[in-house]
Amino acid sequence: MLLSFFMMPLHSVQRDYATSLREDIQAFKLADELGFEEGWIGEHYSASIEQISSPLMFLAHMAPQTKRIKLGTGVMTLPLYHPVMAAAHIALLDHLAPGRLILGIGTGGLGSDFEVYGMENADRTAMMLDSIDMIKRIWAADPPYDIPGKFWDVKLSKMYWPDLGVGILPKTLTKPHPALAVSVSSPNSNSIRVAARNDFMPISANFVASWVVKTHWETYCDELAKLGKVPDGSKWRVARSIHVADTDEAAERYVKKPGGAYDWYYDYMYKVYDRMGAGALLAPFRDTDPATITHELVRDNFVIYGSPETVTRKILELRDEVGPFGTLMMTSHEWEDESVMRRSMELLARRVMPAVNEALGEAPAMAV
Repeated sequence: MLLSFFMMPLHSVQRDYATSLREDIQAFKLADELGFEEGWIGEHYSASIEQISSPLMFLAHMAPQTKRIKLGTGVMTLPLYHPVMAAAHIALLDHLAPGRLILGIGTGGLGSDFEVYGMENADRTAMMLDSIDMIKRIWAADPPYDIPGKFWDVKLSKMYWPDLGVGILPKTLTKPHPALAVSVSSPNSNSIRVAARNDFMPISANFVASWVVKTHWETYCDELAKLGKVPDGSKWRVARSIHVADTDEAAERYVKKPGGAYDWYYDYMYKVYDRMGAGALLAPFRDTDPATITHELVRDNFVIYGSPETVTRKILELRDEVGPFGTLMMTSHEWEDESVMRRSMELLARRVMPAVNEALGEAPAMAV
């Protein structure tokens, strides 16, 4: 099993932008130093707790500051981009960080982003698929272009002067293109059927219960069976909030600290879902009475925490429960206490994952 790092990022509303960004940079560099296979960055425009508006720009900044960690967009909200702009920006990063880019794409998940862009009623799934199809066609051929789409058209012929280099759009260094991934969250998500049909690597979100993650694998396998294909768990990434301390008691104190990094985050998620009338989606178990859901209940069941031995056991139990995911994605939380959070990452990378792979009889391999 591989280990990767996922940053929405997550910061309390009291933190200032500059301080939070410096923290994100340090966390990403630490993940690289500790041997995390991948680092994924989210894209949000209108939430102060998730304040990286361009994963491509952040990853371009991190590329020369890191040595080996792969760089993942987690995810790039394609409906918000013209396909030509997206294709050119992605190609640039693929050249700046040769062989390191993984392109995570999605429809977006922040309602205020949809509102500010005037896309509340848009068919964003159709837009995403239309966009990535056009992007791949741009990368696959030279102009002249006449690529009709459902939401955009790409035309380039009148000003195509190849002898002068005019009308030439950049193509990716990776051929035919960087690996593609898509995020999934809701039970029996249609997005995971989209992943199966389009050979996208699925990423299960950290803010859903394990029983929901299990439906992702079941739905993925069901869709692949319809296509006559065999599922490959090594392509599947599962994100989780994970906190490792030297003892179970220390881990529990930190995770359950009122207003602490994990407590405020799950309080935030509970309030957001509740205001959307979707609080039942945070049910820790299939049979949980929605009336009994509290942010503490969600926190205590969604965070994997404990000593290295306890966290090792919980990760193995999670894999037994949900399915054979190939990559565990540690979700970054605010460094309320920098030394504690650094220690958590160190213990996960150096103690937990070797024990997990020993129990599975696996040796870490390159990500798919």
